[in-house]
Amino acid sequence: MAQGAGAAPTARTGHEQELTSDRMLDRVNTNSRPSDLKITDLRVASLVGVPFRSTIVRIDTNQGISGYGEVRDGASRSFALLLKARLIGENPCNVDKLFRAIKQFGHHGRQGGGVCGVEMALMDLAGKAYGVPAYALAGGKFRDRVLCYADTPNSPDPQVLAERLIGRRKLGYQFLKMDVGINLLWDVPGALIAPPGAREQTTTMHPFTGIRVTDKGVDLLAEHVATVREAVGYDIPLAVDHFGHIGVDSCLRVGRALEPFALAWLEDMVPWQFTAQWRELTTALATPTCTGEDIYLAENFRPLLEAEAIRIVHPDPATSGGILETKRVGDLAEEHGVAMALHMAASPIATLASAHIAAATHNFLALEHHAVDVPWWSDLVTGLPSPLIEDGHITVPDKPGLGFDDINEELFREHLDPAFPGFFEPTEVWDSEIRRDRLWS
Repeated sequence: MAQGAGAAPTARTGHEQELTSDRMLDRVNTNSRPSDLKITDLRVASLVGVPFRSTIVRIDTNQGISGYGEVRDGASRSFALLLKARLIGENPCNVDKLFRAIKQFGHHGRQGGGVCGVEMALMDLAGKAYGVPAYALAGGKFRDRVLCYADTPNSPDPQVLAERLIGRRKLGYQFLKMDVGINLLWDVPGALIAPPGAREQTTTMHPFTGIRVTDKGVDLLAEHVATVREAVGYDIPLAVDHFGHIGVDSCLRVGRALEPFALAWLEDMVPWQFTAQWRELTTALATPTCTGEDIYLAENFRPLLEAEAIRIVHPDPATSGGILETKRVGDLAEEHGVAMALHMAASPIATLASAHIAAATHNFLALEHHAVDVPWWSDLVTGLPSPLIEDGHITVPDKPGLGFDDINEELFREHLDPAFPGFFEPTEVWDSEIRRDRLWS
């Protein structure tokens, strides 16, 4: 029955009582007006020891919010700065539009670092503008916590390496990685056959060095891994990397010798470009094969996946294309029955970007963490738990964007790269770069 004019007002429901005037603002996005958001500036600051050299990208806007990304470790800061003139005046929420405009300026390896760092910053900005975490912009999350695998400094003494790995376990890491390769064999008579000068040919691709591992060398590598595996136990995944620039025939012999140790994967045994060689390795070996950290864009992972040439795809989001493109890599891999691990050696900024990718990707396996021995690493950003990684996992932030409140300016200044000591200094020289970017006539 309709309420009469003189009747007492109906009591509020519990939901209505919650929406008092004081709490209404909690449901309003006060970060920005997304449709009016414009990019006004792009600046960088370069850090060392995080664990390597990394350049942090900051994109500023007309509404006072900024987004952060990270150029891949060791890459030139110019790869990000040259994109500035192509971004000024654009709405950062148009992430796909801007990515399509700038992706032509990236390439494989560290040449993709600028495009990827900018994409991370755009996703951080878009998340802040809409008040949602980056994983929500990538389609939502499959998991609340992201498993990290701990990379570990090598040692020629397997007992020393084993103790380092056991130390990772004591810190709570539940997935480990070690290096094993011909760097352990160079000074052992009879372990390697190599042409003169081959040891110095670090820029020569594996099939062209002429380096071969002898039976003695294969046995020594197997003994090295056996000692480590026995010490850390068979109840934890243990991946292996950095075999050295050896041809596929030596890789096959080493790979077969390591099969008894139930390794999580054999990483980057040959360059990623050689699909046929990867298929040969994958077909012949019982240990999963893994590559991809230097591949740019999802389309370039397709040949390896369609040829069933690898068992684990391993993009680095600071090379593969940033957050959304790396999610596409994972989805493509899933179509081919392949899991995705993430390569990463970076500050918490790119690591958090990777955590959002991992949360949003169904077939995700593990995310690399390369800074276990950097005690101040987690404190480079504020507003998140410190340490950021607990029990070998990152809890995926639910705050907008990448999920941290701000950078720790004092700590940043302490670890600025001496070669580039400026702290987000003006970059007007990049504002009006002459450009004619269209790829067709």
